[in-house]
Amino acid sequence: MPKERSHLFTNFVVRAIVGAAMIFFINEFLSSQGIAVQVGLNPWTVLTSGILGTPGVALLYGISFYGIM
Repeated sequence: MPKERSHLFTNFVVRAIVGAAMIFFINEFLSSQGIAVQVGLNPWTVLTSGILGTPGVALLYGISFYGIM
């Protein structure tokens, strides 16, 4: 059982780091294209990307795009 927990924690940390990097680079790309939609890089967004992974990052951007409509 402890090996499963360490695997889950490692998986969460990797997804959180990759998600934070994705948010950073997508924000940079969107600002270079002149699109004024950005997702803040804070503990809530890192937690969301850590739990949900790439779909979580897509969800965050979907919410941001919906907010400017």
